Amino acid sequence: MSLVRWLHTVRHLRRRQVVGQVALRLRRVLEDPARFAARPTPPPAPVHWRSRSGYFPPGPQARDPAGILRGEFRFLNRSHALGWPPRWDAPSLPALHRYNLHYFEFLWALPYEDARGGVRDWIRQHPLARERIGWAPYPTSQRLVNWCAYFFGRHGEITAADTAFAEELWASIYLQAEWLRAHLETHLLGNHLLENAVALALCGSCFRGPKADRWLRTGERVLAEQLSEQIRPDGGHFEHSPMYHLRVAFALTTLLDVGRDTVVRLVEEPLARMMAALPRLCHPDREIALINDSGFGVYGPPDVLRQWWERVAGRQAPDAGLGAFALRDTGFYGSCQANGHYLICDAGPLGPDYLLGHAHAGIFSFELSLHGQRVIVDSGVHGYEPDELRGYCRSTRAHNTVEIDGEDQCELWAAFRVGRRGRPRDVVFEAEALGFRLRAWHDGYERLPGRPRHRRHFRWENRGVLTVEDVITSSRPVRIASRLHLHPDCEIRSLDATRACVEHPRGRFTVVFNGDGRLEEEESSYCPEFGLRLDNRALRFSASGARVDLGFRLEDEAR
Repeated sequence: MSLVRWLHTVRHLRRRQVVGQVALRLRRVLEDPARFAARPTPPPAPVHWRSRSGYFPPGPQARDPAGILRGEFRFLNRSHALGWPPRWDAPSLPALHRYNLHYFEFLWALPYEDARGGVRDWIRQHPLARERIGWAPYPTSQRLVNWCAYFFGRHGEITAADTAFAEELWASIYLQAEWLRAHLETHLLGNHLLENAVALALCGSCFRGPKADRWLRTGERVLAEQLSEQIRPDGGHFEHSPMYHLRVAFALTTLLDVGRDTVVRLVEEPLARMMAALPRLCHPDREIALINDSGFGVYGPPDVLRQWWERVAGRQAPDAGLGAFALRDTGFYGSCQANGHYLICDAGPLGPDYLLGHAHAGIFSFELSLHGQRVIVDSGVHGYEPDELRGYCRSTRAHNTVEIDGEDQCELWAAFRVGRRGRPRDVVFEAEALGFRLRAWHDGYERLPGRPRHRRHFRWENRGVLTVEDVITSSRPVRIASRLHLHPDCEIRSLDATRACVEHPRGRFTVVFNGDGRLEEEESSYCPEFGLRLDNRALRFSASGARVDLGFRLEDEAR
């Protein structure tokens, strides 16, 4: 089974990824980073960079400057005592936390003198070397953006007057950009390659001269090829994660703000589509839906990004409007109402077949808010370490959909891998005057004995009523579990064989299941942020058979 799973994983890879994987492994053996670093550095290039709206730091800026200077760092809800300047190798940290350290987002919380001291220490204590994590392409991309924006943007005049440091900074940026240009993440593609392109286009926009022009040309070339694929016609990001939608929109807004005219022309139209789609991906609490790998607090709030984009673009962002919506290319369907009712259903593919690292096995799952309160939630994302909770967050049982025979809809393995995967079929969405209907089926379980198939039909009424009909057919009896995961603020007040009454801070709702089965309460986990796990409850309706018709009616009730 392991070999079969592996084959079903790699057969979807693109030729470019395979070549990139081979090249990556060969470079680890044959490449000499010290020789690369010893190449002569050209004289500092002139800086010619102007922001249209003021430089904007990435992510939520809640860092304590005094704490940083005491060596206290906090990444993804975990605190680390790293000293100041920090221990850059920090081998005890998880890989993603070390990545965050080398992004240098903490610069934005520091005054110039302290930021300069930290950067100088990194340059001298963390030189280019084999397998040094700070020189991996992804953190290098993020670091280049932060260094350029902080020193040549926010503190441009001070940096220009600080001649010795400006020359040292240029020499490091030059080496990093050249290293990045030679190590584009073609073995991964997706948002990683796009971040590489953003960094090179930004460095090429910051400086003038032949070297900067070469960075700019590489960045523009990759942007041109990737934006047409990664930004769907409906404005959604092709990895189907609202969190990465936020990140890509931020990165493109940075280029719109400070990029050369050629870069601006590349990004402005796909970015406008992303900003039009973004409100559809947000609950009334103004935070994103937690579909696939998504969490709060990694990137800035959607409203802050929207306001910054409006300043940069010089126009107002499109209003989300009320009523039913369909992001058909991305596969998200739902409704938003003035009374705070919001529903989003996932009836799209997991993502691009060659890149499913951020996908969850949650076909036909959904999230629901009533009166602005989240009541039915998806699992969120715990982290990227291959631990048990990471596996849970990706699993079908962590989503508001049907699980068959205790298996996932897709073959999830390791932290990012997917073998055989399901696909929604025959998706039909119909907007109505008072709601919408959505129906489809998926083939994710046809790999199992009996080749079971799941059909789901959503009917949403704007007054706060959701009716879901499920049909499972198989050539042999199967065990079925349909789950609804409740927000931690919800409390189950009553429960019998088919009916539950649930209270939440802004009201209550009832859920009535139909079919030959039994309703039970079970423990669940809600991970709205990286590294954060909250206990919550789930309603599980269990049934079995070769042909099973079941479903539920969820109805808002006034207190």
